[in-house]
Amino acid sequence: MSNERLSIEHLSVPLPRGADRAFAVEDLSLSVSKGEILCIVGESGSGKSLTALATMGLLPRNLGKPAGKVMFEGKDLLTLDEATRRDITGRRIAMIFQEPTAALNPIFRVGEQVSETFRIHTSLSGAEIRKKVIDLFREVQLPNPEQIYHSYPHQLSGGQCQRVMIATALALDPSVLIADEPTTALDVTTQAQILKLMLELRAKHDTGIIFITHDFGVVAEIADRVAVMQTGKLVEIGTRDEILNHPRQDYTRRLLAAVPTLTPRKEREGLGNPVLIARNIVKTFTRSGLFGGGRTVKAVDDVNITIRRGETLGLVGESGSGKSTLAQCVIRLVQPESGDILISGGDFAGLHGKALRAARRKVQIVFQDPYTALDPRQKVGDSIAEGPVIHGLDRKAAMARALDLLEACGLDRASATRFPHEFSGGQRQRICIARALAVEPELLIADESVSALDVSVQAQVLKLLADMQERLGFGILFITHDLRVASQICDNIAVMRNGRIVERGDPASLFGAPKETYTKELLAAVPGKGWQHHASENEAGTVKSREETP
Repeated sequence: MSNERLSIEHLSVPLPRGADRAFAVEDLSLSVSKGEILCIVGESGSGKSLTALATMGLLPRNLGKPAGKVMFEGKDLLTLDEATRRDITGRRIAMIFQEPTAALNPIFRVGEQVSETFRIHTSLSGAEIRKKVIDLFREVQLPNPEQIYHSYPHQLSGGQCQRVMIATALALDPSVLIADEPTTALDVTTQAQILKLMLELRAKHDTGIIFITHDFGVVAEIADRVAVMQTGKLVEIGTRDEILNHPRQDYTRRLLAAVPTLTPRKEREGLGNPVLIARNIVKTFTRSGLFGGGRTVKAVDDVNITIRRGETLGLVGESGSGKSTLAQCVIRLVQPESGDILISGGDFAGLHGKALRAARRKVQIVFQDPYTALDPRQKVGDSIAEGPVIHGLDRKAAMARALDLLEACGLDRASATRFPHEFSGGQRQRICIARALAVEPELLIADESVSALDVSVQAQVLKLLADMQERLGFGILFITHDLRVASQICDNIAVMRNGRIVERGDPASLFGAPKETYTKELLAAVPGKGWQHHASENEAGTVKSREETP
């Protein structure tokens, strides 16, 4: 194909001896053309990211040498020496990683980090480089590019950090751009902006884009073609409409059937007494300036929420709206300036020391980032059993509970003897959920707990939470930026903006007839929402494409 930019031919990446299969990627062939967006989808562990890393020459050292070919501009990247390959991947092939805050160096200003690409690969002067970086920041629609040039990563939001990564990737006008889950952790409005930016950049630069994602809404929004992977193998490949409209393989049909929709959860009766009453919660942060002074930000501004036994309250809103800070106030990871917190009728806000530690059995939290939530030196079985042991359960019974929870979360019981680094991101999040449920809490706080999971595992985890909630009767504060997930699992939803709850109600009324302009904007930003509306109507895969939706 004359327009072919990158061609992967019979690529195989061997796994270490003792792994659950011989190859992480096996006999994979696919290509991306000029101006084309190829989306690669599949469950966690399907080999999507390792395909990208093999292309970039960034495979972990514990994996064997890849076989096959990765052809780019007439050269097989797998046969090049390291210096030549690094020069090509630095200039002509770029990659955007899933977690921008981990990819950016925290001790350097972001302008310096983007400038490094020009310093290494061009002979431009410092002034010319600075101008190009600021122009790139303007192109990726960062506000105040000159100010952001001098900012550190921690001073930017997640969406802004991701735009900095996109600017870095586009610095030398690459022929091929590989984006590995670049919108997974972003709220719907920021995600919509990034996807729009991708389409504009494709049109402007004619770049071939390989976009790795587990979000079929994103696929419906931007894909030209779609490749479906399972356990390292290519299951099927076709145009967006072929895959979303007429999938040939059962695996693809199952993935499509697992995609959540905006169909509201049916109203439930018989919910119990309140397990959480939070009244007039206020939390203020003061950000100091370099030369004194600074500004005060009300992260949580006089918020009131109540969650009954067996109820799930969803908390939605953009990044920086105060959702996670409110959750941290509830569990006392940060101390609010004012307000009352009652857990199962008992005062929680005024507890300290041993009393607070004992009371924390009643409330547990699952954090957004599973990579930093688990101790890398502790086997996962011990990690899950640790909570019950601390609260008085004997070790044998605690480990039996840990094994049961691992299995309930879709992992093998033998996983208990492995360490966190031996699992994918999605698998680690399931371990974190199992650990939180191990002490059988009365209130569970799930802070973006399914945002990193592929659709099939996400469906399993949501069902697990619902089943465990029905059995144990705990309440859930469910923080999410995915409105589809919120509509599926939540009895009531509160919309937060700038530290305040601007609207609340049951999913049917909130999504069917939102009153606030901000809520309407959130709903309008859901990717592929027209297609997604039809995704569950026919589990065989005969769903309508975005263009066919009226």
